[in-house]
Amino acid sequence: MTHITTMRSTNQRHQQSRLTRKVGVVIALAVAGVAGGLWYRSVTRPWPYIQHRMLPNELPYLTRERLCQILAPQAGERILEVGPGTGVFSIPVAQCLAPGGTLEVFDIQQVMLDHTLRVAAEQNVSNIVATQGDARHLPYADGTFDAAFMVTVLGEIPDQDAALGELRRVLKPGGRLVVGEFMFDVHAVPLGLLKRRAERHGFRFERRVGPRLSYIARFATDPSELR
Repeated sequence: MTHITTMRSTNQRHQQSRLTRKVGVVIALAVAGVAGGLWYRSVTRPWPYIQHRMLPNELPYLTRERLCQILAPQAGERILEVGPGTGVFSIPVAQCLAPGGTLEVFDIQQVMLDHTLRVAAEQNVSNIVATQGDARHLPYADGTFDAAFMVTVLGEIPDQDAALGELRRVLKPGGRLVVGEFMFDVHAVPLGLLKRRAERHGFRFERRVGPRLSYIARFATDPSELR
């Protein structure tokens, strides 16, 4: 009887030891996952073109229709898109600007710009102009654009304040800035933080569409400001 009791006690200790090891492994994996996620979030970099097929056409609430509603592009206007990706939003906006208007697409990756222009050509859209460069240093004169927009892009720019300052500079008085964010993106910018940063650069928040977890926000510059 004593032998059986000893065996049971030994088995229980082995089971507890295995359970402890399993719990330790799970905790270690969870910690590593959180650390990896925080590291990836801290690394601001553009979406690599090699993974462009993984870019969704639209995200919940971040649709072409909603973007055009809040951006309100008009024929004859000149609008800037920062980070066009594969042209998901570029094409419908450019179509709204015709006749006489132009959509300027700006990206740090020339290959993304080439892709957008290729899609535009396939759909007979000819009023898109592409420029490669860094969003922290936009190569446009002050007061060039009627509006600017970016969708799930701001968080990928290393210095968001510099980018917002440049957008403010190149917009006309009364110009519109539209920013779309999807909060399940590791580089997403929460609406409250976006408001504070935009307001520091002279933007006035007007409204948003969609919930805070997947929103499109519109800001405006002072229409009475002289340049």
